[in-house]
Amino acid sequence: MDGRMLYFECYSGISGDMAVAAMLDLGADREALDRALSSLDLKGFRTEVTRVSKSGLDVCDFNVILDEDNHDHDSEYLYGHGHAHGHTHGDEHHIHEEIEHPHHHGHRGLLEILSIIDRADMTDNAKSVSKRIFDIIGEAEAKAHGVPLEQVHFHEVGAVDSVVDIVSLGVCIDSLGVSDVCFSDLYEGTGCIRCQHGVIPVPAPAVANITEAHSLRLRITDSVGEYVTPTGAAFAAAVRTRGVPRSFRIDRVGMGAGKRESERSGILRAMLITPAPETDTVVKLECNVDDCTGEALGFAAERLMREGARDAHYTPVFMKKGRPAYMLTVICSESDRERLERLIFEETSTVGIRRSVMDRTIMDRRIEEVDTPIGRVQVKVCTVDGIEKAHPEYESLAAICREKGIPYRDAYETVMTSMRSRR
Repeated sequence: MDGRMLYFECYSGISGDMAVAAMLDLGADREALDRALSSLDLKGFRTEVTRVSKSGLDVCDFNVILDEDNHDHDSEYLYGHGHAHGHTHGDEHHIHEEIEHPHHHGHRGLLEILSIIDRADMTDNAKSVSKRIFDIIGEAEAKAHGVPLEQVHFHEVGAVDSVVDIVSLGVCIDSLGVSDVCFSDLYEGTGCIRCQHGVIPVPAPAVANITEAHSLRLRITDSVGEYVTPTGAAFAAAVRTRGVPRSFRIDRVGMGAGKRESERSGILRAMLITPAPETDTVVKLECNVDDCTGEALGFAAERLMREGARDAHYTPVFMKKGRPAYMLTVICSESDRERLERLIFEETSTVGIRRSVMDRTIMDRRIEEVDTPIGRVQVKVCTVDGIEKAHPEYESLAAICREKGIPYRDAYETVMTSMRSRR
């Protein structure tokens, strides 16, 4: 991992083939992809990577070409090949039939699909990503149709084209070797689509279930039709690690083509980015206190933090005539300044408060949940320009210590050791 992030701009939706094409355009390992696909225990397909023009731009196109016994449902339901309504949906509408007739040609169960992936010539991480995508789609389909996961047999998702798309997603993102992945809102259309069992609304049930379960943000546009496929949504759910940074440097751009012509560009843009150090402005409040008890200062600092201060601490100082005292320092936003100044006057004996406005550079911060030998712990991860720092959140770790009777120092070292072994 080189510290760079992978950012997907999903302004024309997202599908499996669009994401594969965008990553290939970024420099994903084509040899590793070809090796993995040729090792799959599947027949009746070949892949083609070409350049096409979309909205006047030169864009990479990834295409899974099937023989007559297979059918590219994912592309067709998203892009509307050969249907009067312009859209069909292939991910989820043969499931009821397959519960009754699981051995129908072209349908596979989840365990069979995962076994195919396990036997493929690809890295463990690429396999893990691919299987995670299928798991997410399987859970969404099971919920949509009201059946247990083990009873779900996939039609489009288990067909050759989707196995190839999802394995390609796993191989490509693994070969890019990024440390984090983020996505814009997933731009979706409106209206309805026709499937085998009737007409259903957009977003389709599988997409809606995936975005609900994994807190993905959909943005509904005025464009009619479906722009987000279950494969695309599941890919985002499987690999997203954080939100989009507010500022960043673009290191490289890749663009993947969709198959449909519409008022939207039909391009999925992926960028390798380096988050820029963030800056903001804070106010520092200071006052000297020489006739206040330690308990009163402690209470004041606690209340200041509870009321919105960024930081509050006090330092022993010596004032005129050698009197021992404390200097209270509070960091806050300008919007909170007046309220916190009033609180300082209320809680301490000071009669004056100094203030200064400061610019500061801050590391990008996020909270991750990490599985450790003592349980799941929240960890704060701070990054900037390839530098990363991480440590467990106090309250999260303290709760485990209280529950299990573990000394805090021992628990802290256990978590840090576990984190170091993951990186």
